[in-house]
Amino acid sequence: MEIMYTIVALAIIIFSILTVTTRKILRSATYLLFTLFAAAIIYFMMDYEFLGGVQIAVYAGGIVVLFVFSILLTTSPGSNSEKLTNRRVWWGILAAVCTAGVTGWALLSRCSALFAPKPEMAEYTMQNLGEAMLSTSRGGYLLPFEAISVLLLACIIGAVAVARKR
Repeated sequence: MEIMYTIVALAIIIFSILTVTTRKILRSATYLLFTLFAAAIIYFMMDYEFLGGVQIAVYAGGIVVLFVFSILLTTSPGSNSEKLTNRRVWWGILAAVCTAGVTGWALLSRCSALFAPKPEMAEYTMQNLGEAMLSTSRGGYLLPFEAISVLLLACIIGAVAVARKR
């Protein structure tokens, strides 16, 4: 099981890097699709069949198809993206290093919690997980869930506006 997890984790890392480094935008969307499928495999390995199915249906199926349609509406599919100038590359590297630093600090600041003995966990079901994620109480994720839906709506409206101008 650990070997399979390692293979899938490496696939996620490799396809994620390929998604942001390729200059062909349609290939980038394809690599994103592979990354989302690998994330669904992780859900299936954790026995969260419903989340794995949702990952494939919503993200791999819906979001990537939306990206591909947006790409086809706004650019020619075989064209390369413009190469970044040196100044832009250095700003990107600086942003990546800063993000890695903040992420490392956040992980290391919680190190004592990582090595503390774990309390006994109750058996989680999909119903418990769904109630926890969509609750409005402390620790609930209903507000971020709604914020993401508004963000996706804004992206769709922006794509329609860009496609309409052409």
